[in-house]
Amino acid sequence: MFEAYLYSLNWLAEQPWDNAPPDLLPLTQAQLRARINAPELPVPGDPTLHQGFFQQARQAPQGTALLWHEQGAMSYGELAERALRIAGSLVEAGIVPGDLVAVSLAKGPDQVASVLAILAAGAAYLPIGVDQPAQRCERIVQQAGVALVITEQDPQLPGVRHLPPALAQNAEPLAAPRAISAGDLAYVIYTSGSTGQPKGVEITHRAAMNTVAEINRCYGITSQDRGLALSALDFDLSVYDLFGLLSAGAALVLIDEDQRRDARAWLKLLQQHGVTLWNSVPALLDMLLEANAGERQPLPLRLALLSGDWIGLDLPQRLAEQAPACRFIALGGATEAAIWSNHFEVHQLLPGWRSIPYGLPLRNQAYRVVDAWGRDCPDWVTGELWIGGAGVARGYRRAPTLSAERFVDGWYRTGDLGRYHPDGLLEFLGRADSQVKIRGHRIELGEIEAALARHPEVSMAVAVVSGQGQLLAAVTATATAEQLSQHLQQCLPAYMRPQQIVVLERLPLSANGKVDRRALLVTLEAVAQPPAAVDEQPLSPAEQMIAELWQQLLEIPSVGRDDNFFRLGGDSLLATRFLEMLRSRLGLELPMGQLFGAASLSQVAQALDRQTITDNVEEGAI
Repeated sequence: MFEAYLYSLNWLAEQPWDNAPPDLLPLTQAQLRARINAPELPVPGDPTLHQGFFQQARQAPQGTALLWHEQGAMSYGELAERALRIAGSLVEAGIVPGDLVAVSLAKGPDQVASVLAILAAGAAYLPIGVDQPAQRCERIVQQAGVALVITEQDPQLPGVRHLPPALAQNAEPLAAPRAISAGDLAYVIYTSGSTGQPKGVEITHRAAMNTVAEINRCYGITSQDRGLALSALDFDLSVYDLFGLLSAGAALVLIDEDQRRDARAWLKLLQQHGVTLWNSVPALLDMLLEANAGERQPLPLRLALLSGDWIGLDLPQRLAEQAPACRFIALGGATEAAIWSNHFEVHQLLPGWRSIPYGLPLRNQAYRVVDAWGRDCPDWVTGELWIGGAGVARGYRRAPTLSAERFVDGWYRTGDLGRYHPDGLLEFLGRADSQVKIRGHRIELGEIEAALARHPEVSMAVAVVSGQGQLLAAVTATATAEQLSQHLQQCLPAYMRPQQIVVLERLPLSANGKVDRRALLVTLEAVAQPPAAVDEQPLSPAEQMIAELWQQLLEIPSVGRDDNFFRLGGDSLLATRFLEMLRSRLGLELPMGQLFGAASLSQVAQALDRQTITDNVEEGAI
């Protein structure tokens, strides 16, 4: 059906407008062309995701595949040998083509080798973050029908075998990866679900390779490139990190698990390893530029791929000031359509735009802007974005009803709102439902509400996002906010937990008896940040200095000794700015991990006091 649709659009775009059918007359020729971007053009050889890596390992085994820390390095040959050993262990454990194998490992060489091994054994991989709460991990594994999990500690899940990576190295390696088809399942990534249950997106090798190969072709990725692997394995930007770079003979620079929020550590790795390719959500690039704002070291980047969230109009110019030769590429799409479906290269300022345009479809992909009756909207008219083409997922894992609702005749209904401009460019306008994006993470507010409602003392729960982008929740309950926060630690990952939970006697209702979310948000924003008590005011000079910086950064009137930076509205970007203020103004270095571990004002002041004492002792010793 999709191929026929593309053929008809191609034909229409080549005809005089007099010949266009009446129902398509509102569409401009530019808009039609923007939807097409070539009929189905297969990637040469119809490869699997891991095929390019193993070809590189055979042709150039001495080439550098992985880099980490200051000295850590692994060649293509070494990584292939390790992956084939783990694949051998999987085969010995009874894994057969078509099985689903979970991998839950910290960032590092073992994680990369395990993913390659799963694919080499003919199976598909399901990534689970090491920071996922045990309850959510168990729900995902059981719902997905996982055969085996590669992880350090045995999760002791019924019916699921466990393989630690160290033990997997003892097997005889496979001589070569098992033969599978490009149409086979490659990976399943679970995203937040509106019903309270995560949903698993099934992506084939062909769908993912269509995106990976097109990005490599468009932007000239070669063996000379080096990319920084920032994204978590269960975030689909990691699919390009692994297979885009490794299929081109490039090197992947790995960060430690505790460096995921540390922009100073990223900056050091960029300079140390000559990283040329950046791939992240916009907030992480913002953090990097903030970390480098004082010293303004020239960045070695030649290509920046930004996606997953709104991209501010100021970001391209700020990047150009620190990396003048770097191309700035905005991308968009959905996990359900194999990483990305559209791209736009920023060359100049964009007057009249509120954010970077979505741009045009990638090869073999297409977009529609659709009204409530499934009809294509004219230019400037807002509708739901539908994605079609080679990247569309099979559906949701073991969820036929939900799949039938979201996948229609070869098109994926994104739930995003957008519109076409007369020049054929797409503009993204937000969500049509209760799904939100916080720092690049797709979050269904319904999953947060369902998790709160599972607490036996909660009668009703509602989650909202404040004007400052904070996740807040209101509940009617006999439990305390602290008890509910502890409850959520057991069932939701950190990025999905509300920054504040407020217990109310009743929730505001609209005239039709539904929760009035606007009125509730006003209530929450009024009570979410109570002023500090008099006896909690900063005491020491260090506390007073930190309080002034926090007030400036967070735009709040006062800060108490026990106030937490992140509960006051801070996030990773603001934390990076705070640490840069300390470094540039006072010459004090505070690692990001230490700020996350000691986020109250008094604790941060104590950490800085300890550092000052240590520095003075070291200077005296010299």
